[in-house]
Amino acid sequence: MRRWGRVLGLVMLSGGMGALALSGTGAAASATVDVPAKVTSMAAAVKVGQDIYMRDTFGGMRTCNTCHINGGRTPGKLPSGATIPSLVGAAAVFPRFIPGMGRVITLEQQLQKCIKGGLGGTPPAVGSVAMNDLAAYVTSLSKGQVMGSQFGSK
Repeated sequence: MRRWGRVLGLVMLSGGMGALALSGTGAAASATVDVPAKVTSMAAAVKVGQDIYMRDTFGGMRTCNTCHINGGRTPGKLPSGATIPSLVGAAAVFPRFIPGMGRVITLEQQLQKCIKGGLGGTPPAVGSVAMNDLAAYVTSLSKGQVMGSQFGSK
């Protein structure tokens, strides 16, 4: 297994897939998730991705679930209190053009942006096992959603 995340002063609570490690005390604790080098199915990858989403702080102070609550299935809130949409259907709008950046970004690049900016963490690399599993989980929230709306009508 490969460890993802940057955590200091670890106290291991359990071993194996999806293990959680904590440092510090209270709400300031950092957590990381063990990511297996291989999974046996898409369902297994989605499960690992869900564990990352729910528990990994990526070396920062929050998890994805801090803002995108209920596993991303319902609208959430930013630390500022601003309401944000659920992640249901989010994968269906990627790749997408970001006018302020003047370029197209992928879902994985958006996840990196959220982890770095929103969580204050160090995101996994695009193409890494951890990023692929996290993207698989977020994409699973778009099952049954209409794809391609970002391309407009012909």
